[in-house]
Amino acid sequence: MKAIGVILVGFLGGLLIYCSMDFPPWGDPHSPASSHVSPYYIEHTLEDTSVPNIVTSVLADYRGYDTMFETVVIFTAGIACIFLLRVFKAVEPETRLYRHLPTGITLRIAQGGKFPDDSDQFKRIDSDWVPHDIILQTTCRMIIPFIQIFALYVIAHGHHSPGGGFQGGVIFGASIILFAIAFDLRSAIKRMGERLTAFLCALGVLIYAGVGLVCMLYGNNFLDYSALADILGVDRISARSHGILMVEIGVGLAVMAVMVVLYYNLASAGKHDEGL
Repeated sequence: MKAIGVILVGFLGGLLIYCSMDFPPWGDPHSPASSHVSPYYIEHTLEDTSVPNIVTSVLADYRGYDTMFETVVIFTAGIACIFLLRVFKAVEPETRLYRHLPTGITLRIAQGGKFPDDSDQFKRIDSDWVPHDIILQTTCRMIIPFIQIFALYVIAHGHHSPGGGFQGGVIFGASIILFAIAFDLRSAIKRMGERLTAFLCALGVLIYAGVGLVCMLYGNNFLDYSALADILGVDRISARSHGILMVEIGVGLAVMAVMVVLYYNLASAGKHDEGL
């Protein structure tokens, strides 16, 4: 079986190298991309889409199909990692550890044993739990809202400056991961659970594809945002700009949710306990 795999990899690698010989030289100014495609994007982006950021207009408008399938790939990767890494059946240990919040004392209670009556003051922990630093927690509480606001800005302002759905989604997902690291994984899951992240991941893809379907319902091609002009009450060029923003929001949701669910499973070996 290994020999067959090596033969297939070698054959496909050789085929790719052979096909790459037909590509134009690197940086050739007379290549088709440099002669026709790139000049059109540079010269007509603003008048076609009302978006000064050429990268955003190419990714979300001219090359909207490709970006949509990139989002689908991210969604598929997230779902696959859930099935591969998630431990759905919890294996309960013989004893459980609880920390008394006012004093920090750890209690070991046998499975089936009587739990303290004042249970609101006790928090379940794991054997590898490490006390968190109050300075770190307080600092993260202060900066996480600003990180999330900046992430929304990056998504919304991707038309006019570097940014967009991928970048903003990564920043927003990083803020959730920072909270999980500063506190613990259970606290993060309590605020953004596994079901919510899976829903947001699917919602992001549905928003992207849904915008394209609405365009088709109004008689235009899939992802031809100019069809949204009548719905939004703007001209057809401005409608393309608004359509780009809609799909960027979908991309941001999908990227953020996949980042968070990957961290949940990788940091806890699929158990969703204390994590790192």
